[in-house]
Amino acid sequence: MSETRRLAVITGGASGIGRASAERFARDGYAVVIADIDGERGIETAAAIGANGGSAAFIHTDVANSDAVQAMVNQAIELFGEIAVLFNNAAFLDRENYGSVTETSEADWHRCIDVTLTGAFLCSRYVIPSMLRRSGGVIINNASVGGLVGFGRHAAYCSAKGGVIQLTREIAIDYAEQNIRCNAVCPGMIETEGTAATLEDPASRAKVLELPVMKRPGTPEEIANAVAFLASDEATFITGAILPVDGGWLLR
Repeated sequence: MSETRRLAVITGGASGIGRASAERFARDGYAVVIADIDGERGIETAAAIGANGGSAAFIHTDVANSDAVQAMVNQAIELFGEIAVLFNNAAFLDRENYGSVTETSEADWHRCIDVTLTGAFLCSRYVIPSMLRRSGGVIINNASVGGLVGFGRHAAYCSAKGGVIQLTREIAIDYAEQNIRCNAVCPGMIETEGTAATLEDPASRAKVLELPVMKRPGTPEEIANAVAFLASDEATFITGAILPVDGGWLLR
């Protein structure tokens, strides 16, 4: 076990915002654990970080499964020591089957809630004792502008992300005196593998970019920068904050 670096655990860290965040934390000197169900990309991300001089490990994790989360946290601690930062980034959105309440299947509802909201709860539940042992830490939740405004025909996703925002506030209140801060970022439209089909279609791209006043999608690195700031010593008086990183989406 090495305790020479602070440890950041990033769920959904194999690609997109999660990967950009893992790379950013590694550059900032953290050891990084990438917790994801995508083994191929997770292993590749950890290897890329290592090739650039960082310290990273991939741990296959279904964040909706309590036993899997507990095992991941225990393994992370065995590898690198107590956990300083948790970025609850994992989420589920079936872009082929999203819809209104009457259009959303119970299976899709439960999977979205289980991964997006329950996953953040479970990871926080098992990581917080580690943070308490090291006398503090930081949790950042990926909440989305979809937790603040309705998208239309995203009943499960927006409900889950709204729950993540309230979970953020509850953790911030409950653990402030133990030196654990908890904040959330709310990305707008970000150019990732998951949004590629929407952004590559000219009509869809024009529609989704009507809302942000900057008229462009964000990059995963721009979200990673906000996450890194909230985790840093420059944000030590910030807790319970819900930070839109949305190119001005919410100004409309």
